[in-house]
Amino acid sequence: MRVTGGRLGGRLLRSPQGTLRPTSDRVREAIFARLGETEGARVLDLYAGTGALGIEALSRGAARAVFVERAPRCLALLRANLASLELESVSRVLRGDARRAVRRLGHAGERFDLVLLDPPYDSGEAPLALAALAEAGLLAPEGVLVVETAKRHPLPPMDGLLRLDERRYGDTLVTRLCPDPALARPRSPDRGGAPSPAVRGPRPA
Repeated sequence: MRVTGGRLGGRLLRSPQGTLRPTSDRVREAIFARLGETEGARVLDLYAGTGALGIEALSRGAARAVFVERAPRCLALLRANLASLELESVSRVLRGDARRAVRRLGHAGERFDLVLLDPPYDSGEAPLALAALAEAGLLAPEGVLVVETAKRHPLPPMDGLLRLDERRYGDTLVTRLCPDPALARPRSPDRGGAPSPAVRGPRPA
């Protein structure tokens, strides 16, 4: 695997052997081509695996990234990739369950401009994680959420989130969502501070 764009474009990423399924270079490149500008964005990479998605965002100008992963094997590869690319100063790694991490980050007042989810395809985790994200209010008002699922498991409608689009890449379905403005909650002064630059992707027609 390689970083597909940005200042680290072409750099190698350590990838797993065996049953783990990192996002392919082709799919990552397509995701970020559709996202557009990510300069200065705050990024959350849930089910981070080797960190390929969050690292791609940092390479393309994101300000910082939080990576959440619980598998020791993946954590070792994730930390090795961050170290080899000298990204540790702009990264935070949280070990543990994704939904618990979402609740922790929400209680801490964190907000993100880009949230990336690539849970195991047959785990049923994607809708549960999305519900936790919406409840915690982690996505900034102009933020974008990107979810990878198997094409046989499309996402159901989610309260609090609007679907921007879906794209198929082989067996992978990539869905982009944004907060439903009708349900936006005002941000209190002690929860997250001033907004940062948001990912600038297309909104629903």
